Order: sequence, then C-alpha cells, then structure tokens
Amino acid sequence: MTVATRIDRRFAAAQRARRKLLIPFITAGFPTLTDTVPLMHELVAAGADLIELGVPFSDPMADGPTIQRANERALANGVTLAKTLAMVEAFRANDADTPVVLMGYANPFEAMGWPRFAAAAQRVGVDGVLTVDLPPEEAEMPVAHLTAAALAPIFLLAPTSSPQRVAAAERLGDGFLYYVSLTGVTGAGHLDVADVGNRLTRLRQVVRLPVVVGFGVKDPASAQAIAALADGVVVGSRLIEEIEANPAALHRCVPALVAELRQAIDSLASKETQR
Repeated sequence: MTVATRIDRRFAAAQRARRKLLIPFITAGFPTLTDTVPLMHELVAAGADLIELGVPFSDPMADGPTIQRANERALANGVTLAKTLAMVEAFRANDADTPVVLMGYANPFEAMGWPRFAAAAQRVGVDGVLTVDLPPEEAEMPVAHLTAAALAPIFLLAPTSSPQRVAAAERLGDGFLYYVSLTGVTGAGHLDVADVGNRLTRLRQVVRLPVVVGFGVKDPASAQAIAALADGVVVGSRLIEEIEANPAALHRCVPALVAELRQAIDSLASKETQR
C-alpha cells in the first residue's frame, strides 16, 4: 500500500516512542452480542493499541478449547460475518484511530465473496484481515481484493514455516506478520521465550514488516518477555478465560487484565531507558 494506514501509523508511532504494541483478541458476539462494542472501547481505554476481532466459525482448527467455546457461544448467539462487520461499524462511530483486524477462517469470507466482503470491510472501517487457514501460496486472488480495498492481508508464520513461505508471506502481506510462538493451538502453555527470540532474530533478517507474536502469552510476565523480542504481543485465550470466569463483571475484569499487561510491557521500555 502506498498510503499509510491506521496499522502503519500505529507501528510507526510505537517505534518512535520505543513502545511495543499490545494487541488483545476477543471473539465477536461473545459472551453476548451487546458486549463486544463496549468491550472494544474498554480495551482501548486500558491500553490496547490494536484490536483483533475474531469472526466466529464452526471449525476453528487453529484454536484451543477456550476460543473454541467462545466461537460456539457466539454462533449460538446468532453472530455472522455481517453482524461482526456491523460491530466494527458501531465501534468506529466513537473511535476513528484504533486499528481493527478481523481474524477468522476462509469459509465465511468465501461464502460472502471476497469482492463483496472486502468492500463491506473497507466501508465499516476494518484495517486488516488475518485468515488463519489461507496460506500465502493460495492467497493471490483474496489478496488482490483486499489490497484493492486498502485492507492489509496479514499472514501467520510458525516455527515450521519454510523460507519459501516466509518469502511469500512477506511479498503478499501488509500491516504486520503474525508469528505463532509454538507448534500448537491457541492457549497452549509451552511458550519457549528463548526459542522465539532465536527465530525472530533470523526472521527479521529477511522481512520488512513488523512482527507480532501470539499463542501462549498468558500473563504480564510472558507478555513482557515477548515484548522484549517482538514489535507487538497478542493475548487472546487468557482474555476469553477472564470473560468466562467473570461474566457478570467482564467489563471491569477484562480491562483490568489488559491494564496489567500494558503496565508490564511499558515497564520493559522504562528499564531499557535506564540502561
């Protein structure tokens, strides 16, 4: 893209401020249809830099039990891709600055049709689309529609990604690359920070885009450790767990957790400044 997007501007501002992005993930329509938009605003107020909004799908193959349950609940609530887009539109009524990335699976986008989806997503203020089960080798057509609508196609990379896949994701992608910290599903607990660091060092030698890390980030300590290595940290399953544990107080408990993560990440910058 030739024109800087909300995503580009947010990463550029963070780089100038030596700040690492905090990117919370929530599932659209979970736990209820009316919770999502207020929660998105609360996440921003608590320190979120960019929001990943999950598009519910019946077979979320990359997700662990926690986000699977959130998908099932959202689908039972009647959430569709069209309703997810309507939530983004409602969010944009009071927030024109925070980037929003839809994270989902190809089926709903294919069912709507990529041209129609891209146009609708652009109209409501979506900034990027991460399609979990769409590898770059099969993404030429969808990417053409997304980029024509000024939407960033965002690709996943994993510890097992080949140099050829990394090159394809870099060539077709925009906004940022999402590095999966482990060979497993969301919510897995075996985060190896040293391994992530080694792999990101090699990855940065061949990519120009910012790199964020997700899967396995569960608490302020792990968020801080990953923030020392990456341009941004994605936290998803832990937030969904907080919603499940405190459904009556989610609008207090979830932002409080995000504020703790923000403080941990920002304290890292303070330590580096003092060196």
